[in-house]
Amino acid sequence: MKYFNLKTCRFLFSISLLLSAFTVFSQQNHGKIKGTITTSDGDAAAGVNIILKNSKYGIISNEEGAFEFNRVKANTYTLQVSLTGYETLEQEVTVTENETAVLNLQLKVSNKELKEVVISSRKSILSKKTDYVARMPISNLENPQVYSVIHKELLQEQVAVNIESAIRNTPGAVPVSFPSGGIAITFRGFATGINARNGMETISGRSSVDLSNVERIEVLKGPSGTLFGSSISSYGGVVNLVTKKPFETTATEVSYTAGSFNLNRLTADVNTPLNKDKTVLFRVNLAYNNEKSFLDYGFNKTIAISPSLTYKASDKLTFNIDAELINSNNTRRTYNTYTPTSGITNPGDLKLDYKKTLFHDDNDAKTSGNKFFAQAEYEISENWKSTTLFSYVGENVERSYQTYAVWSSPTQATRRVGNWGPIENNFTNIQENINGQFSTGSIKHTFLAGLNYRLNESKFSSGIATFDNIDVTTGYTIFRRKMAEAAINQNSSVAANQQTVSAYTSYVINICDRLYTMLSLRLDNFEQKNTATTKGYDQTALSPKLGLVYEVVKNQVSVFANYMNGFQNAAPVTQPSGDQLALDPIYAKQYEAGIKAETFNKKLSATASYYNITIDNATRTFVVPGENLPTYIQDAKQVSKGVDFELIANPISGLNIIGGYAYNENRILNTTDPLINGNKAAGAPANVANFWTTYTLQNKLKGLGAGFGVNFVDKSFFQTDNIVYMPAYRTCNATVFYDQSTWRVGVKLNNLTNEKYWDFYGNSQAPTNVLVNLTLKF
Repeated sequence: MKYFNLKTCRFLFSISLLLSAFTVFSQQNHGKIKGTITTSDGDAAAGVNIILKNSKYGIISNEEGAFEFNRVKANTYTLQVSLTGYETLEQEVTVTENETAVLNLQLKVSNKELKEVVISSRKSILSKKTDYVARMPISNLENPQVYSVIHKELLQEQVAVNIESAIRNTPGAVPVSFPSGGIAITFRGFATGINARNGMETISGRSSVDLSNVERIEVLKGPSGTLFGSSISSYGGVVNLVTKKPFETTATEVSYTAGSFNLNRLTADVNTPLNKDKTVLFRVNLAYNNEKSFLDYGFNKTIAISPSLTYKASDKLTFNIDAELINSNNTRRTYNTYTPTSGITNPGDLKLDYKKTLFHDDNDAKTSGNKFFAQAEYEISENWKSTTLFSYVGENVERSYQTYAVWSSPTQATRRVGNWGPIENNFTNIQENINGQFSTGSIKHTFLAGLNYRLNESKFSSGIATFDNIDVTTGYTIFRRKMAEAAINQNSSVAANQQTVSAYTSYVINICDRLYTMLSLRLDNFEQKNTATTKGYDQTALSPKLGLVYEVVKNQVSVFANYMNGFQNAAPVTQPSGDQLALDPIYAKQYEAGIKAETFNKKLSATASYYNITIDNATRTFVVPGENLPTYIQDAKQVSKGVDFELIANPISGLNIIGGYAYNENRILNTTDPLINGNKAAGAPANVANFWTTYTLQNKLKGLGAGFGVNFVDKSFFQTDNIVYMPAYRTCNATVFYDQSTWRVGVKLNNLTNEKYWDFYGNSQAPTNVLVNLTLKF
């Protein structure tokens, strides 16, 4: 302190006065301009040029379409907004001293440049903007949950014609095709069905899923029972399909794909406003798919019609209505099992030719799925809105012949056939969400509260019979449907109705500029009614979720940690004494920590995390000496842990790179069966990797591009005894395309190395095949 004499203090005081005067002067007559820009289809407009005419100010909007001018002198300006393919917009704005002028602008497609605009604005494959993952407006960097987004633009590059190939772009994801006809994805050691559509239930366990109406696929990682409940989520996570929405421009896209195994696929996407004010918008997507199998028998015919309507009743109220009608006639995949004494370790041991099947394709399935969705979104105020949703899913199975091969040796198989149908599954959901944002001082709050009512009604008919034992190395008769019809006795029943009432809330607190805390909770009451043969039960589950995010570099890098919970309802069981044991819902708890990055001006997106998922109250059984029936105890334990890594980059114009790696170890740790204690869980490969890259020329021959990708899946065990396994495999794929304003042509080669590999149920997969696509844009 001795160094600070009176002269020094006077000098510092003078400097302080000068700085204060300069600050006051610099702030005089200044204000701000900020706002958001959207395209004609309602999406955020990123990379828009924004200038204040007759001034030095000029900026570019960010990924969310947001922009902000600081320290603008008080005056009246003309704001000029321009983006290729859209009309240049000019908006007068008045800046007043110490005030912020807020603008919300929408771009309209330019008739002069219409040929430069695709049917909907092309999204960056790096974008992770979503309305469904958190059900509140928070960005990927602010969200403590790991998730992936697969955009339709990527699927177009890859000439993806089914959900199985599309989902392989997610780290750790392996498709599973059930013999019943449904599709699931395995990741983090658990199988997850395609159970969500626009955030609502869309169970399709026996009917088809078509990509024609899919805008993007969102894959949420980890138990997600807090926001989505037990009917939509699994212990591994949630798969949500986001459908295409109407927009304000008249546009049509027609696409035809032909390929190996007699594939013929025709799709159409038609969008148009229905009135001059463009407050009523209509869009319809159509698809026809007809293909054979690479096997000697097998086929798939699917027709999908997906209309959607948007009605802007006022500036505050918007209605969205859509439907999806899918009819399919196809063959199911065979369910292969192996007796303990068969000596078989993997499907490669079988002496059946790789392209042969034991069953004729007249053992087919005929199904339909009818899905209806309605949404009313009302802006209560600038920062609060109400969203009311209704969905109905009707799944109808006229017939579904399922085939089974029980292998007793590499040459001997017993053939079984069942018919599952007629079946009716009806799912009704009604949901209400209230979203809000507010501040208390410097602390920002984002809030969600929701209610959900779910009703499931089902009717069921089935029958199964065992037929013969054959030697596949000698001549055998292919199994025809008439043989099954003569032997199967159908049994009909009405399944117990299920009703669920749920309430949930999620609360994000932005404590300081970079620190976010998420607190979420769900209360779920499940009730299953009595039937003539089964006793009903009800359960109440409480599912919390906690998250913490800190942005190490603002809007670029964040570290996060989460605790997440998932649950499945469990029916009561009967003990040897005759008493009923009421079980608790089976809970999975996840702890996870990691890092997210969106850097280099949004040209690189990366996520890396470590997770641990524990199920510690699963049901296990044992037989007490002297008793014939098993005793049940709810204390079995299973632990699934591992790492997830995802990298998506656009380092230079025209070059896209997608890479992912996942390691998982899923083990059974507490069971009375010494043969499986400590073993790996079924269907959980340890290592899964995906890679895809494309480059498109930007100058000469603009639009000409090529791509290459590799997928690797480690071996996985068929059952928890860890005897029979599905071998590891690696597939390589390549594409060449030429994309122009009014047309696009693409050629895709799948499985370039002609790799032999099998799915989880032991079915051989397609060898090298080619797809050729032609798309016309109007």
